[in-house]
Amino acid sequence: MTTGTCLCGAVRYEIDGPFSFMGHCHCSMCRKSHGSLFATWAAAPLSGFRWISGEDAVETYASSAEGHRAFCRHCGSVTPIVTGDMIVAPAGNLEGDLGISPQLHMFVASKPDWDEITDDLPQYPGWPPGLDMPSVERETPPAREGAAHGSCLCGDVTWEVEGPPAMMFHCHCSRCRRARGASFATNAFYAFAQFRWLGGEDRLAHFKLPDAKAFTQDFCRRCGSPVPRVMPEHDRVMLPVGAMDCAPGRAVDAHIYAGSKAPWDAITDALPQFEERPTRR
Repeated sequence: MTTGTCLCGAVRYEIDGPFSFMGHCHCSMCRKSHGSLFATWAAAPLSGFRWISGEDAVETYASSAEGHRAFCRHCGSVTPIVTGDMIVAPAGNLEGDLGISPQLHMFVASKPDWDEITDDLPQYPGWPPGLDMPSVERETPPAREGAAHGSCLCGDVTWEVEGPPAMMFHCHCSRCRRARGASFATNAFYAFAQFRWLGGEDRLAHFKLPDAKAFTQDFCRRCGSPVPRVMPEHDRVMLPVGAMDCAPGRAVDAHIYAGSKAPWDAITDALPQFEERPTRR
């Protein structure tokens, strides 16, 4: 039996399993919805799924005519969805050893060109064999010259940045995994002067984790997608890289909080790894 929980803890659920599928999805909708470079989903029979608490806190957004996305209205964390007789859960919300590891990458034709897959799992341009379902193509709007832009999944919240970020990390801490419902969060840090909202500031929701000094998740009220966290008092803006429509202009610096990564998460690239965060010099 596996337990899952959102970032704020309002939504909790159990899955008896066993899990029959686990895969990384690189489609643009998953990247927007999770704010990560890819989403990792785990599927099990619906008969073994049950809510512990917070079912009434789950909001849904119709991302297409065929599908929807579910998230906690309090903290924005992605929550499970029902597909036929299966429950499909965001693996980043699941606790402990799942008895399964990722089996493949799908929708790799949609991944950003600069994001390199370094493991040896099978890769499929769209749905893998046996999971053929309708696909939806999202158009990427043109960027203003000299700027990179991003948006939430529904498009209500939009922004742009000028120039490359000062630093960019893959964060494997349990808070980032729960917040994004993904293997890890990829966050880029810009100076405040590099950033501006293009629209949707009135659509922002804000959740501050009570027991954390600074951990906060900002997200779109309508679709739940993570959006930039603006901190003018620190001259900093943190962007969820998966929500960007353009390359960030800088390579990822390192994996941080690798000591907290999920048991099923294998780091296979050559980037530096830190058990927690790098020491400032």
